[in-house]
Amino acid sequence: MAFQIFTDTGANVTDKVRNHYGIETVPLTLIMEDEEFQFESTEGFDYDEYYDKLKDGMKVSTSQINPAQFVERFEPVLKDGRDILYIGLSGGVTGSVNSAKIAASDLADDYPDRKIKIVDSLGASLGEGILVVEAAECRDKGMSLEETADHIDFQKYCMYQVFVVDDLKHLKRTGRISGALASLGTMMDLKPVLKGDTEGKIVVECKARGRKQAIKALAEKYRDMVVSPETQIVGISYGGKREDAVHLANLISKIAEPKKIWMVPHEPVTGSHVGPGMLALYFKGADDVRAF
Repeated sequence: MAFQIFTDTGANVTDKVRNHYGIETVPLTLIMEDEEFQFESTEGFDYDEYYDKLKDGMKVSTSQINPAQFVERFEPVLKDGRDILYIGLSGGVTGSVNSAKIAASDLADDYPDRKIKIVDSLGASLGEGILVVEAAECRDKGMSLEETADHIDFQKYCMYQVFVVDDLKHLKRTGRISGALASLGTMMDLKPVLKGDTEGKIVVECKARGRKQAIKALAEKYRDMVVSPETQIVGISYGGKREDAVHLANLISKIAEPKKIWMVPHEPVTGSHVGPGMLALYFKGADDVRAF
């Protein structure tokens, strides 16, 4: 293997996909009712129960990956004589990518002949995970570490990530949006449609009246902005309410059927910030689609 690809568990990549491509993950931390969890895998995790408990007010918090965790995972690969590409959760919502950069700097003196490339995906869930898989495919086609990192660094600006939530209080509680924005969700069943911007931060894309119209708005963004859907994987993640994810998948397939649709429960760590009922869509658009 020319180089090892790492990501974090925020990428929402299934065990099957991760094992197929030989991708290593570094776990984020979830603190649930004062008990700490690090999920290397969420196989068997009861998502319905988790999101129901969040809805009922379960106390949760999260912690970014620290530099020591990255050193612990990176060093054996470097000792084995391999280089590393790490593609991480958006720096707009967590400091994990910065921790990876600190770890890479610390390791550079001990392994001067090895290279570590760090790419901020500017995304979460499959907005990150699809890029990770694309990087693995680039590597397997024979692209170098530098070529792959440069390719993903460009492609992340083409990845459009748009989502809705049932209640903005979770994003407000964890500081991912302002209190002023959170107040929009309490006004006449107004549902802000949110997206990741050019810095990977969460901003309002548009507004819809009620959940049904908000889901329709996600599909309309796909219709307006998708590029060459037949060549790409489109992602959908959901926090409970799988039927809404299926409905969204049907809507986008009728608009322009993609090569594949990956539909996954939204992983629990970043899921604690968006809350129960969240529904997100991830696809490639034009080069500057994040700025639209």
